[in-house]
Amino acid sequence: MKRLRLLVFALALSFAAPALPDPGPADTEFDKVADEYIKGWLAAHPITATQLGIHDFDGRISDFTRLSLDAELSRLKRFDDRLKRFDATKLSAERARDLRVLHAAVRKDLFEFQATNAFENNPMVYAQAIDVNVYIKRNFAPLEERVRSIITIENQVPNIMIAAKTNLAPVLPRPFVELAIQIARGNADFLKKDLVEALKDVKDEKLRNAFQLSNRKAWMALSEYATWLERDRLPKAIAEWPLGEQKYRQMLAETELLNMEPAKVLEIGVEELKREQASFEEAAKIIDPTRPAHEVFKDVKKDHPTPESLIPDTAKNLEAIREFVVKKDLVTIPSKERAKVDATPKFARATSFASMDTPGPFEKKAAEAYYYVTPTEPEWPDQQKEEWLTAFNYYTTDVVSIHEAYPGHYTQFLHLNASSVSRVAKIFSSYAFVEGWAHYTEKVLIDAGYGSSTSATPSEDEVKRAAKYRMAQADEALLRLCRLIASIKMHTQGMTVDEATRFFMDNCHYEEKPARSEAMRGTYDPGYLNYTLGKLMILKLRKDYEAQEGANFSAKKFHDELLKHGMPPVPILREILLKDKAKWPEVL
Repeated sequence: MKRLRLLVFALALSFAAPALPDPGPADTEFDKVADEYIKGWLAAHPITATQLGIHDFDGRISDFTRLSLDAELSRLKRFDDRLKRFDATKLSAERARDLRVLHAAVRKDLFEFQATNAFENNPMVYAQAIDVNVYIKRNFAPLEERVRSIITIENQVPNIMIAAKTNLAPVLPRPFVELAIQIARGNADFLKKDLVEALKDVKDEKLRNAFQLSNRKAWMALSEYATWLERDRLPKAIAEWPLGEQKYRQMLAETELLNMEPAKVLEIGVEELKREQASFEEAAKIIDPTRPAHEVFKDVKKDHPTPESLIPDTAKNLEAIREFVVKKDLVTIPSKERAKVDATPKFARATSFASMDTPGPFEKKAAEAYYYVTPTEPEWPDQQKEEWLTAFNYYTTDVVSIHEAYPGHYTQFLHLNASSVSRVAKIFSSYAFVEGWAHYTEKVLIDAGYGSSTSATPSEDEVKRAAKYRMAQADEALLRLCRLIASIKMHTQGMTVDEATRFFMDNCHYEEKPARSEAMRGTYDPGYLNYTLGKLMILKLRKDYEAQEGANFSAKKFHDELLKHGMPPVPILREILLKDKAKWPEVL
């Protein structure tokens, strides 16, 4: 997942919030400051507000003028200072945690402003600023009303492109410029074609004409921005992009509360990579001991649905996964409401393989949850269809379904939104906990026997089937481990994009094009180490919690406790779950 997915509403009365004691003076003051910060933050991020299900800012888009950016930076600094003044010992336990979560959110935005200088150095910020998908996907208001919001947003796109040209430095990092050109042209194409198709049912002629005008204005502005970048910025794009050791450590400490040298995290990641590679190879030997592991897995991927059966097969297997979670009593699923499996909408297919689309925690009307899978297109040649469907082989698809739905993201946010946590805890999240949890659950289910025979004497075919699931799980883990290693090496040890590309090819068996895409992502998203980092922190917490609980330990007890406190950084969860304070700093 790119940034945090904004997900589901509360569905389970059994999780009703208990009565809370009246807040003391310090709590009351904190609540006031938190509410003030949230109000300003939502105003600065209006599309995010709509995604959360807060519709006070519908039809607005972020203001990227220099004056507005300077005002937001001043606001962040002011709240950073105000939050520092709180004495956590005078707050209730919940408010003390919220203080740290909120402060981490403020520091994250300050990091973007000050450490990465994103608005001066990263042209992608502007290329991807317009995101009207939520207005198409969610029926939270009548279609005509949502179209009016889209028109208002599209009419502001030329101003954003002007702001970009004003704000961006003369010399930019080459990977950022190359990616921004791709994103701007891709978004222009989306507006020009897919958005028009998605809104074809608008009946009001006056509204349709207004949309056509705003839409043309928007896609032309994006296209012109891409041309400007290609002509004026790409030829001299030689600026450095690595964060460096100090800023990288700052990123870990301030956004994930992890006070550890990047080199130490790297060392742990390298050792884990070796273990996962060994697991991948051992599983391959069970299937065919005469061939290299990556060739064995190529054959495994040939076992996939047909274009016609992709969606029904995925739905059937998703239900089987849910039943397995319930049968094994691995975690409470707070609702009987299922995520509906459906084909990814046409307007989102260019950038999506499989994804959860669930309403924000404050959405009251458009409450459906969808698990989208991107199908083949009828016009594709047979070879292209076959190549696409190999990625949807039955084993990998089930692992992805575990990650996205049960007991991954969908289950995680069912817990979040059925909980009694505060607005702070429902809005602001830890990248490492959210993605780490979903990645962790892949291992949990395969370790618990998903895909394995229940027979005491399984047949050879059953043993091989279990090995195929293990290969698929290990394959997903290898990718995330390569991200961790590449992120740290690129940003602190001088690894180039070309070297990172080769690293992905050699260590997770990627072809050159997707390997380069992964390497390029690492240049602007060093936080993509958090999939593995979060998983490893959760595994360490589980080990310590199991030692603490002894005979009272159960996976369900651990998982339910883990998911009931919002989405905070994992170090905060250690402090909640572990009684021994000496264990709290031992995050990895």
